[in-house]
Amino acid sequence: MRIVSICPSNTEILAYLDAIDLLVGVDDDSDWPLEIDGLPRVGRDLNIDVNKVKELRPDLVLASLSVPGMERNIEQLEEYGLPYIILNPNSLNEIADNIKTVGEEIGKQELADQVYTSFLKTIDQFQNWSNQIENRKKVYWEWWPKPIFTPGGKNWLTEISELAGAYNVFRDYDQASVQTTWEEVIDKEPDEICMVWVGVKEAKMNPGHIKKRHNALSLKPVKENRIHVLEEYLYCRPSPRLLEGLEKLATILHPDHFPHE
Repeated sequence: MRIVSICPSNTEILAYLDAIDLLVGVDDDSDWPLEIDGLPRVGRDLNIDVNKVKELRPDLVLASLSVPGMERNIEQLEEYGLPYIILNPNSLNEIADNIKTVGEEIGKQELADQVYTSFLKTIDQFQNWSNQIENRKKVYWEWWPKPIFTPGGKNWLTEISELAGAYNVFRDYDQASVQTTWEEVIDKEPDEICMVWVGVKEAKMNPGHIKKRHNALSLKPVKENRIHVLEEYLYCRPSPRLLEGLEKLATILHPDHFPHE
């Protein structure tokens, strides 16, 4: 089978299903696992060169709608008559379901069932640990700085926050992604700030950007240096790697509560 993945999270799901050998091409932003190095690249996730995809003669294209604007890729896949499936999860349960969906499509259903079960088992374990925490931290996640975007109640980071003994201060918004203002962030009075700018490497996410904002020093996490620059790839991609991000966040927020290496 010949597969092209046009989104990093899809590539990562294939890795968990031990199916990297089926890949004949990936998007420019896929960077894990290392085995994909050297594969043909077909463009960034919002600007896929579908002609290049077609030249790779795929039996299946793993598409996504996890970022606004990806609809254009789907339209072009239709125009070129290429076989594809779309993954568009917002919750951890939907990510688990995607694992099974991809497993069925590529003939690895048994392994997919195992990965699915392990994924949910880890979530249950963190839920048990989290349920014992009385002092839950208030977390503001910054997805994009200008205009400010942050995950809402329908996004997996709201669940990740709760599993790590905290809660997302924008959890009451019935959206996956919320455009907000710095004034509203201040009104939410977060205890912690997590910087995970979508598509941006940690080296380019400088907490100074936040500290320079109007009235920033009125916020506890700014005064106490509780601005955490986190790996975008562990928090912004709907793949099983989110559980790595969960473990890291839990130990940052509650270092004495969660087991860690």
